[in-house]
Amino acid sequence: MEKKGFQQKKTEKNQDKRDLLNVADILEFAKIVNIKEIEEVIGRQIAMNTAISEEGLRNHYGAEVGRTLLRAYGDDVKVRARAKAAAGSDARMNGCSMPVVINSGSGNQGMTCSLPVIEYARELKVPKEKMYRALVVSNLVAIHQKTYIGSLSAYCGAVSAACGAGAAISWLNGGDYNAISKTITNALANTSGIVCDGAKSSCAAKIASAVDAAIMAYALEDADHCFQAGEGLVRDNVEDTIRNMGYVGRVGMKDTDVTILNLMINQKKV
Repeated sequence: MEKKGFQQKKTEKNQDKRDLLNVADILEFAKIVNIKEIEEVIGRQIAMNTAISEEGLRNHYGAEVGRTLLRAYGDDVKVRARAKAAAGSDARMNGCSMPVVINSGSGNQGMTCSLPVIEYARELKVPKEKMYRALVVSNLVAIHQKTYIGSLSAYCGAVSAACGAGAAISWLNGGDYNAISKTITNALANTSGIVCDGAKSSCAAKIASAVDAAIMAYALEDADHCFQAGEGLVRDNVEDTIRNMGYVGRVGMKDTDVTILNLMINQKKV
């Protein structure tokens, strides 16, 4: 018999522990984990990712997506959440050597699942411990999705990372399992078609779009709206929806990945 949640499965000695993740247990873990056990890694994520974001906002990197968002749309938490995540990518994709704390092997994903959450936590003036627990939610929801997508895919990782941020934003605002599941569903139903065509300046724009979708996903849920089972890849529970999106990313986009690589490497005309 297999044990569920964060407990060790005994069926396979080297079972990848990511396979044990599910949204309900992630939320329970974030609630009960000893803050001292996560303080070091989450503290580094806050410090390092905030620092490179601020560098991206101060100076001229790439297309300046973060700076442009603030200039064009103003100083609102919904804008700042997008801009700060994008600014970190502006800097990282355009020569800045400052370190970041990653998620799922990616600096961009690490910034995307953390910086919007940090910005909302500061806007809401929540205690430090609550911010840390929200970042546990975001990081683990992002990792949970990548378990099905795989490490390398034509599926843009900013989508899963921003979806994690949306889940954490809902959590910061008092969202329970049902609310957070709806937020995840709304986000995935929107932007899961974004493709990855390499690490470059436009990653910052994709991050901004994915975070915007995550914020809208929370707003829709807060207004008691959620995309329904049968609408595209959405299923009647959040875990099946996550699996569907992961299958598209891992299996359905294999040919997409090859096509993108051929176009990029060979400059093939179509």
